[in-house]
Amino acid sequence: MSQPRCPRSGPGASAGLFQGPAGSALSLFARCFGAAGGSAFVFPCAAGPARGQPPFCLWETTLGAVFGKRFWLLCGESPLEERAIARHEVREIEQRHTVDGPRQDVTLDEEDDVVIIYNRVPKTASTSFTNIAYDLCAKNKYHVLHINTTKNNPVMSLQDQVRFVKNVTSWREMKPGFYHGHVSYLDFAKFGVKKKPIYINVIRDPIERLVSYYYFLRFGDDYRPGLRRRKQGDKKTFDECVAAGGSDCAPEKLWLQIPFFCGHSSECWNVGSRWALEQAKYNLINEYFLVGVTEELEDFIMLLEAALPRFFRGATELYRTGKKSHLRKTTEKKLPTKETIAKLQQSEIWKMENEFYEFALEQFQFVRAHAVREKDGELYILAQNFFYEKIYPKSN
Repeated sequence: MSQPRCPRSGPGASAGLFQGPAGSALSLFARCFGAAGGSAFVFPCAAGPARGQPPFCLWETTLGAVFGKRFWLLCGESPLEERAIARHEVREIEQRHTVDGPRQDVTLDEEDDVVIIYNRVPKTASTSFTNIAYDLCAKNKYHVLHINTTKNNPVMSLQDQVRFVKNVTSWREMKPGFYHGHVSYLDFAKFGVKKKPIYINVIRDPIERLVSYYYFLRFGDDYRPGLRRRKQGDKKTFDECVAAGGSDCAPEKLWLQIPFFCGHSSECWNVGSRWALEQAKYNLINEYFLVGVTEELEDFIMLLEAALPRFFRGATELYRTGKKSHLRKTTEKKLPTKETIAKLQQSEIWKMENEFYEFALEQFQFVRAHAVREKDGELYILAQNFFYEKIYPKSN
């Protein structure tokens, strides 16, 4: 699919994706050059970055703290009502800057100067969890943004890494912000930023994840049942694929959760790398605020609500009793036989991915054990369990 190009607006104006001429990645941002002046223009791009949905473009000359004239591309798979909301939000930003002028000297409250990045692994209930964030964002007053990379490539070019880091850390109008997308871990400290984002994630049993992805490519899910999938029409079951030695169910396809946590180093994507496994473990412990597992998603949500209520207040109740708009299930999925599972488990790649999964599960259960208590079959978050005493010097 060709990259979306924005139409001309005013004498000499031109526009394009925020990327190098031969680059790929972020359709989250774009830029325009040309017509002078301090006003902002909103117009739909000629073609959307994915699935033909048009994003919205804002030429904002007053937000030049980092890049001079900046051009934001608000993109995604939005229906008409969401696009209307996007227009309204863009107008609000324009009016705010027209009246108040640049806000470069404004200091955000500490509670609002927060960015969460959910670099979601495919087929780990990531859409279900992200939809909870969308359901809560208006009520809890934060922004949710999808990181839409070309062809869902989880590895950004070096120049896109720089652009992404600078925008995430400096886009004050989108703070507090919740960014999500199929992007591997990116170490913000390498770029000299003063305040790093909060990373969270969810992983899944590696074989269950691969089985779900296999059928998803063929039959889709109940979230967008009418969308034609890449492998639609292929009726071969996962068991039949493994028995025939097919490429879509090969052990190499299991290698995904480790590189997502390992990051942007070349060795991370070397299938079967022991170094990548150890780096993924290190990042999970040291760089991620919390990593849950698909099989215990409700507990993950409960812990996030207790620890980060600015974003997740009301999430547990929504998950338990809401209209279930956040749920998403792959259709036509058939569980693999014991023989199929045993065959995959002979692979060294499965052993490494499973080792990482078990490592993450043990860490999550450790965190949960120190944060909740069970009573009558229900989990309850512990109240604050520390206090301060012997405070000197005494105040008069």
